[in-house]
Amino acid sequence: MFDWLSKQQTHADSSADEAADRLIAEGNRAEEAGELAQACELYRRAAALASRYPKAHINLGIGLEAMGDMAGAIGSYEQALACDPANPAANYNLGKLLYARGELAQAERLLQQALRSRPDFPDARIVYAYVLQAQGKLEPAAAELRDALRQRPDDLGARTALFHVLEAKGDLAGAAAELESVLKEKPDWTEALYNYGTTLMKLERDVEAEAALRSVIARDPGFLLAYRMLGNLLHRHGQVGEMLQICRAGRAYLPESLELESFELLGLNFIESVSEDALARLHRGFGERLERTTPQRFELQRERAATERRLRVGYVSGDFNYHPVGLFMLPLLERHDRKRFEVYCYATSTKVDDFTQRLSARADVWRDVSALSEAQLADAIGEHRIDLLIDLAGHSGVSRLGVFAQQPAPVQASWLGYLNTTGLSRIQYRITDHHCDPVGLTEGLHTESLVRLPHSQWCYRPFVSVSHSPTPPLERNGHVTFGSFNQIAKISHTTRGLWAQILKQLPDARLVVAGVAQGRAADGLLSDLGAAGIARARITLVPFLPVQDYMRWYDAVDIALDPTPYSGGTTTCDALWMGVPVLTVPGPRPASRSAASILTTVGVPEWIASTPSDYVQRAVEFSRERSLLSSLRVSLRERTRTSPLMDEERFTRDLELAYREMWRRWCEDDPV
Repeated sequence: MFDWLSKQQTHADSSADEAADRLIAEGNRAEEAGELAQACELYRRAAALASRYPKAHINLGIGLEAMGDMAGAIGSYEQALACDPANPAANYNLGKLLYARGELAQAERLLQQALRSRPDFPDARIVYAYVLQAQGKLEPAAAELRDALRQRPDDLGARTALFHVLEAKGDLAGAAAELESVLKEKPDWTEALYNYGTTLMKLERDVEAEAALRSVIARDPGFLLAYRMLGNLLHRHGQVGEMLQICRAGRAYLPESLELESFELLGLNFIESVSEDALARLHRGFGERLERTTPQRFELQRERAATERRLRVGYVSGDFNYHPVGLFMLPLLERHDRKRFEVYCYATSTKVDDFTQRLSARADVWRDVSALSEAQLADAIGEHRIDLLIDLAGHSGVSRLGVFAQQPAPVQASWLGYLNTTGLSRIQYRITDHHCDPVGLTEGLHTESLVRLPHSQWCYRPFVSVSHSPTPPLERNGHVTFGSFNQIAKISHTTRGLWAQILKQLPDARLVVAGVAQGRAADGLLSDLGAAGIARARITLVPFLPVQDYMRWYDAVDIALDPTPYSGGTTTCDALWMGVPVLTVPGPRPASRSAASILTTVGVPEWIASTPSDYVQRAVEFSRERSLLSSLRVSLRERTRTSPLMDEERFTRDLELAYREMWRRWCEDDPV
């Protein structure tokens, strides 16, 4: 591991340095034999013998880092820099470690110094590019990697790094081309094949993507991420059953994988045949297993228990980008009362875009923690002395529930990204509202105590400026057009059956379904509706669209039909903003009640059906009320704008009051 240090132009200039070199060589041999502790002891002796010799401190730092002693490694690298501030190896190793800890500004400075001291240092150039990428500086990152490849054309690591930067830039074709080049040189490199499969997914070359991901699993059945990404692909096509089969296949090979179990829980939210009680039991079982294997490592000091002091709130998410979670977070980050709250954001995903920069500019402290292990992230949160830690993912996206199981903050809560229990007893609260979780309905389904905001658990801000048609398409077309803009996985068999009943009762009606990938997703939906007697000519399928085009498609819809048992959140807000009423039938699960919550908040509860048959009946009746649809087309945007759903100030104060009450309970040792 340490051989490359011998290539430095480092010459022993004293007998102490020569003796230190002998100890370092002995330490290298111990390391090669797998005796890291012995190697580090030899490096310590070398550093004590030649305290002004950077090489000794660097070897000790690398050894300590390999043993997991990051604080000791940092100290050793800093000792090396005290001896020689321009030392390229010391700057590189410390910069690389600080990058992994999310300390990007300092890492950038150190890596710049390493490259000034040694321009022909491709390893440093590659890590420097990752630091630039993590800060959204994508063009400079790509330039650094191309320089590294000019220095070392066959470096597959640099090519892989360039793939990641091109992907982040949105140059997916270029990213795929880089990986194709890598795979020609090294066709058995499963990590590159996995990345290739994920890129093909983004290019919507799903047949090739599925083949690549299945090939990864066949070659390496222990490649956990391949199961997840293949599951995501199947989920995108509405094949939730096959997604769950993949999860179970992965768990059969990796029986201890809590990550795959968590991913399976996400999928089960979409399955109608799984009762809410069974789903709650499965979540609790997951939480018990996670907490049994994850010790609470943090002593939460009671001297912090001052009820009225400024609090540090930390948000943990893999969706701090152009994603519904990021979009809903922006108004909150802008309006937090900085006199009473200091806001930390922990970004757990490598996905960075322009919206990430907008979010990061509104946090008091922003940390890219995508490279940190769960223990390292928990340590960072503990070091920051976060008072309230908010999980925005649950079992979705980049889930970091293992961090919360360590309880690095006194008060922990789940909100926004997952409308169900996490199953963890160490997350004390789930933030919701009275409409999504009515009192007495869902308490028993949660390990958390429910905190109901008084108006709404969401704060909507339209993410693009799009005007809407003041006239419903019914007036132009002479027939009603229903629509759905929800992900295909939400359009369950029950939902399809209800839609077929509606269309049968209205022979002239049409249906628009947006966000449907070509292939199995489209074929399956058309087949199910066709089997129910609905002609293909009555159905318009729209592929995934840029956001402006997506919003404009609402002008083609008179009434939006919400799916069951997984309701729409962002799509319901978007529809109302575009003047389109949404018809929903809530169930007992929180995830089935999103649209009902939003409709109540906006003041149109008459669009909430009581039963599936009532859903069909209301769709038919509303479709015949032209004057009502015309009135709503004109009024819904303003009604939405003036409702609590878009009252950013009131929402933020409501949430902050909830935080204060959670904190008061902890300070007073009041049990949840």
